[in-house]
Amino acid sequence: MDFETAEFEQRTIRAQELMHAAGFDALFLMSEPEVRYFTGFRTLFWQSPTRPWFVVVPAKGKPIAIIPAIGEPLMRTTWLDDVRCWSSPDANDDGIALLTSALAEFSTVGVMMGRESQLRMPLSDFQNLQSDLTGTRFVDASPMVAGLRLIKSDAEISILSEICTIASNAFDQAGQLFHVGQPLNQAFKAFKIELLKQGAEDVPYLVGGAGRLGYADVISPPDSRSLNESDVLMLDTGATLKGYFCDFDRNFCLGEPEDAVKQAHETLWLATEAGLNAARPGATCSDIFHAMRKIIGSEGGNVGRYGHGLGIQLTETPSLIDWDVTVLREGAVITLEPSMNVSGGDMLVHEENIVIRDGAPQLLTRRTPRQMPSI
Repeated sequence: MDFETAEFEQRTIRAQELMHAAGFDALFLMSEPEVRYFTGFRTLFWQSPTRPWFVVVPAKGKPIAIIPAIGEPLMRTTWLDDVRCWSSPDANDDGIALLTSALAEFSTVGVMMGRESQLRMPLSDFQNLQSDLTGTRFVDASPMVAGLRLIKSDAEISILSEICTIASNAFDQAGQLFHVGQPLNQAFKAFKIELLKQGAEDVPYLVGGAGRLGYADVISPPDSRSLNESDVLMLDTGATLKGYFCDFDRNFCLGEPEDAVKQAHETLWLATEAGLNAARPGATCSDIFHAMRKIIGSEGGNVGRYGHGLGIQLTETPSLIDWDVTVLREGAVITLEPSMNVSGGDMLVHEENIVIRDGAPQLLTRRTPRQMPSI
């Protein structure tokens, strides 16, 4: 496992304390982040949508895994004792009988129903489960689980710090990796290789863009267009270590940047500074958003928010946006990600990863220079 057993015990105890206060008898979980959070079960097999996976966290005792038999050997290496399996895929009963039996003793069961959640089982199976469990009430557990996952343990922060350092070290090699005339997709390939050389276990997310005045699109795969003199090159990486993500970008200019680009980069650096100054225990996500927005003004880019949670997933709740009033506490790990328009639909985005501490936040990333680096 990636953590000692005590890590999972503490996560479960914290969840059970909240469950007791809310009157939950159990949590019913089926998506990869929640299953891994409570069990330590980490595998790329989640990429296959064929089989459902279930974990039940009772109000007392260890979680129960109800999983396809193909996952039994790995699950038995975790801290769980109760692992119930069936041969999947099954045409008639893909684990529903086992799941029904496990949930039958509980009156109130929490399920992820809110923002950023998903039903990772056939809707018809969930409807049949509800029909069979007439004495069970299913309620929304999303706020409870999101709150648990937002506050990271020291062990989690240590991994996040390490992967952010690895990515920062890779960005430091920009001068040797990127050059005028290089196809954009080759620049991305070179950076992905460098991330792996520096110690990342995987690079499941790498996007970005390039252009003289920034970039209009920050999510597309790179194409074969060549980098030109004075182009801004941005790479945004979600490299991983032990299943935990960093998520930050860096902007470089291949030569001397345009004046508008210099000014935008300076504004984003100052906006990030305002975000860092606002990021204190007790502040809301909205507070931090407005601190950065005050610097940027009406020229905000089209990203839609100025940061988010970070951890097992590339992006986690909450969002740094005007309507999210989630209160941040010490140990929360978030990104600061202000963006702004430069000209004609092109924009710049800047991102750092931080931990909320008692006082100033802890930077996990090596902060970008105030002036845009030139290659």
